[in-house]
Amino acid sequence: MKKIYLLLVSLVFIGLSCKKDDISDCLQQKIDEFASGDYACETGASVKQYVFQSETVYVFDPGLCGADMAAGVIDEDCNTIGQLGGIDGNMMVNGANFSEATLIKTIWEN
Repeated sequence: MKKIYLLLVSLVFIGLSCKKDDISDCLQQKIDEFASGDYACETGASVKQYVFQSETVYVFDPGLCGADMAAGVIDEDCNTIGQLGGIDGNMMVNGANFSEATLIKTIWEN
């Protein structure tokens, strides 16, 4: 009986340690659409998480298949807050230079 109890407790702790990233449903849907649609290039596309202006934001970089393609920047509620790059090489989002952002992690890439 002790062995079964120990096994169950171990499984609970393993399950808790394998927690999935805390990504909202709307963000997961946007990532799925981006990855499977016509938005992401075959190479170099990514979705990265940053801290910018004390908020968590996500950059959807389309990759390397077209000249002057812009990367969309959205907040945690899936609201578009800006575009980076493009034909004019824009680096401003919400009135601040995005180079001030801190990369947290890559969420998806191809």
